[in-house]
Amino acid sequence: MRKICLFILLSWLIPASFLAQNPLNLLRGSGNNSSSGDMVSGLKEALEKGAQAASGKLSKENGFLQDAAVKILLPPEAQALERTARQFGLGRQADQLITSLNRAAETACADAGPIFINAIKQMNVTDAVNIVRGTDTAATHFLRRTTSPQLTSQFKPVIDQALEKTGTIQLWRDFFTAANRFSRTPVNTDLSGYVTDRALQGLFHYVAVEEREIRKNPLARTSDVLKRVFGN
Repeated sequence: MRKICLFILLSWLIPASFLAQNPLNLLRGSGNNSSSGDMVSGLKEALEKGAQAASGKLSKENGFLQDAAVKILLPPEAQALERTARQFGLGRQADQLITSLNRAAETACADAGPIFINAIKQMNVTDAVNIVRGTDTAATHFLRRTTSPQLTSQFKPVIDQALEKTGTIQLWRDFFTAANRFSRTPVNTDLSGYVTDRALQGLFHYVAVEEREIRKNPLARTSDVLKRVFGN
């Protein structure tokens, strides 16, 4: 009798434990009819679609400069000096510098797509479970959390080249050589690091926009796997 009771108890406990630990069972219990392979493939496709859309949008001329959501202004520590410099007739130089910062980011974003896509390939089933159960930008947050250091190290040389190519570094030096005459605290900003950070913020902003669209708008699900994963 004791053996029978023990068998019944174990037969009840094992499935519950397995359900709590197995990501595939979590997927099946989440209300989504997709397989685990579909789930991962769909999320990767959504992120790739978002990354490509963001890269394409921001790499166009004025992609940063004429978009208030992502436009790169001078660093906060330089803005007080900028205001003073404008009062002394350096407004045109300040505008040229801001334009050049944004041009550098736009140039660099043309090469951002492959960097994002390579990082997206690392997603696994457990990641997929957490993302599907998360907020409407959970996939973007996953991408930012897991890839930011790698993306920064890969993206920064591209920004460096863009800063040189667009003449931004020389404009920066010229502007602050002149502007620092009006300040007792000269500005010494890591220009490359600043533009890299702002460019990546812009990219993640539009990856999140695309992710929300895919989750909420059936017309944005442009493949069968996206329709299966996000259709429930």
